Amino acid sequence: MPTPPTHAQVVIVGGGIAGASTAYHLTKLGWSDVVLLEQGKLTCGTTWHAAGLVGQLRATRNATRMSRYGIELYATLEAETGLATGWKQCGSLNVAKTPERLKLLRRQMARAKSFGIEFEFISAMEAGRIYPLLRTDDLAGAVWIPGDGKANPTDLTQSLARGARMRGARIFEAAGVNGLIVEGGRVAGVRYHGDGGEGEIRCEAVVNCAGQWAREFGARNGVNVPLFSAEHFYLVTKTIAGVHPDLPVMRDPDGYIYYKEEVGGLVVGGFEPVAKPWDVAAIPDRFEFQLLPEDWDHFEILMQNAIHRTPCLETVEVKMLLNGPESFTLDGNFILGEAPELRGFFVCAGFNSAGIANAGGAGKLIAEWIVRGEAPLDLWDVDIRRFAPFHANRKHLFDRTAETLGLHYAMRWPREELSTVRPLRRSPLYDRLKDKRAVFGSKLNWERANYFLPPGACEPPPTLDTPGWLPYVLEEQRACREDVVVFDQTSFAKLVLKGRDALAVLQRLCANDVDVPLGRMVYTAMLNERGGFESDVTITRLEADTFFILTGTAQATRDADWISRRIGGDEFAALFDVTSAYSLLSVMGPTAEALLARVSPDDVSKAAMPFSTTRDIDVGYARARAARMSYVGGPGYELTVATDQCLTLYEALCSAGSDLGLKDAGYYTIDALRIEAGRRAWGAELGPDETPWEAGLGFAVKLDKPAAFIGRDALLRQRAEGLRKRLVLFSFDDAAAFAWGGEPILMDGNSAGELTSAGYSRKHGRTIAMGYVRHAQELTDATLLGARYEVDIAGELFAVTPRLKSL
Repeated sequence: MPTPPTHAQVVIVGGGIAGASTAYHLTKLGWSDVVLLEQGKLTCGTTWHAAGLVGQLRATRNATRMSRYGIELYATLEAETGLATGWKQCGSLNVAKTPERLKLLRRQMARAKSFGIEFEFISAMEAGRIYPLLRTDDLAGAVWIPGDGKANPTDLTQSLARGARMRGARIFEAAGVNGLIVEGGRVAGVRYHGDGGEGEIRCEAVVNCAGQWAREFGARNGVNVPLFSAEHFYLVTKTIAGVHPDLPVMRDPDGYIYYKEEVGGLVVGGFEPVAKPWDVAAIPDRFEFQLLPEDWDHFEILMQNAIHRTPCLETVEVKMLLNGPESFTLDGNFILGEAPELRGFFVCAGFNSAGIANAGGAGKLIAEWIVRGEAPLDLWDVDIRRFAPFHANRKHLFDRTAETLGLHYAMRWPREELSTVRPLRRSPLYDRLKDKRAVFGSKLNWERANYFLPPGACEPPPTLDTPGWLPYVLEEQRACREDVVVFDQTSFAKLVLKGRDALAVLQRLCANDVDVPLGRMVYTAMLNERGGFESDVTITRLEADTFFILTGTAQATRDADWISRRIGGDEFAALFDVTSAYSLLSVMGPTAEALLARVSPDDVSKAAMPFSTTRDIDVGYARARAARMSYVGGPGYELTVATDQCLTLYEALCSAGSDLGLKDAGYYTIDALRIEAGRRAWGAELGPDETPWEAGLGFAVKLDKPAAFIGRDALLRQRAEGLRKRLVLFSFDDAAAFAWGGEPILMDGNSAGELTSAGYSRKHGRTIAMGYVRHAQELTDATLLGARYEVDIAGELFAVTPRLKSL
């Protein structure tokens, strides 16, 4: 057996398809000094028993582009390496049993059209011709996607490994990694053991591609990789008449099942609504090419649905019921990126039984991330920094995995909330708002009021159409525009940067000028080298060397990581997460000032507190920092208060506000009103692929401030070249139309982008929205406003009117 080297640029841990793809793409980028260590044999963990389904469509443009790249790679890899991949473009058939499912497919395929995917909606009868084994009498319709297919997971992995070796990568089997060598908070190498004994490899980066072992491998080195294994089942039949290699992949999501041809028979698997997490203390190191015992009782719901959909299964001979564990994540998306706890430690794992479909693109993206030093594009949906330290809790992972496995084929209703591991994080007002009939949503496990039910009303069922909760939200909008409301926004992430060089750090990270007088608030972008938003934050200068940073709920880990990594070794500044120390209540509406004047002796008038200024004030018995600021548009204040005084402050407001029409309001109202006011949201309008110029936020960029900031050069280049992507505000011409966000935009009849956000405005009596328009030519104001626009909602086109300023 050859001995691993003592040094490499990158060491990859794990020889499944994710590890092989990462090695392949690193070497393709010119990094040939790559070592892959596999504790057993290549594919021996979960790759070898993967079903091998490969589809194109994902929820976002970037994710779909990643999947389509994978298909292109799999289709050409054999010609490059000489090893077959088992790739076959057999197409996929997706059937719908209910009108709701068919409408969901129409919404999804509208996006597919925008992304350039070829497809065709067909009748149940036509579906039966494409897939003769199919029972069709109870189907509402189907969609045929000819570019989808299947691959052989083992052959594909071996072909990727050969491609990596051809460009210099070295792969060692029977080489388990004991731990990491860490120096100065950064990976410096790995310690391994193998048949030849123990050894060390010094390296610049480590990639955790350890599959279902990734969580334990990360934890041994202080890194949180929140995934958990679940028992995952599929049936393998003997040969069936009429089944041939070109038979399409077939999915029946209403039955939670999929089908794939294999050696003249069928592989029949699925994603049951309530999964079976693998209840084992630790994944055994030597769980190689092994399976778990059959569990026909657990598989029963899938078996019954499969017999219903393909009656031939009632008499066909079964080879086996395969139970191969797979790793699943808390939200159903895989995990990619550099770990915030340890520099140089990258993760590519947690593929939720879709590793074959995703690993080609994921390997390319993580390789580019390693080589370039930052994510190559917006990967927020899969970014490891979307999680928090508390996600390492084992019971949390166990209980949530039982739910997330089933998300693959569940009806994905707009604004759907998961139900497990709730409530976890609660504002001091949680019980009060619950008593007032709040309907809660969850973001980074914070319970947040979405809206409030009136007395006697029941929570309406989910829908793809106009929601039953809309009248309640419209009443909250009325109160905010005519009277006064209070929003509990305690979940906002809150950071403090303090120290001699705190200003210098922020001036380098922020596009706006944060060298402002004490007490002043500044809205600013933090940009990457491409000029895209890594975050948008509000910063208050508390002292000469102390800054309070308010950012989105979901961005706590991401923003703390982005800032802390960019504090120079010779700079004196420290970052603290103070999220749980403070609550934030927003008091919004025309009578907000009158309400505060009743409960505070301090002058909060516009003259004493102009927009974007803050000051400490008394509110009843509480002490709070008030800021004249409004995310929803119109007059209002944000009150930041110590968590232990939040309830006291809230009670003071409620006791004084009844005759002013004070109401509680929730996040659905915030979202609709901020769209009405033209306020952008990170993760919707703002992200790493969007620049301030494209987002229409040039007012928050100070190119001429004394300190150069990250992304400045990219902004200068883009301004000189002109914009080919711009954010546009829309109002629907048809007042009865209801959009949720994500729907495709057509510009003069051509696909131009998707809605980033949508909400129904009481003020305008119609749906309003925002979305990016893309074009091959420069998009001037005249070009944008002179075009004709439509939005595709489930295949139906609705005319919309464009605007460049708030509605």
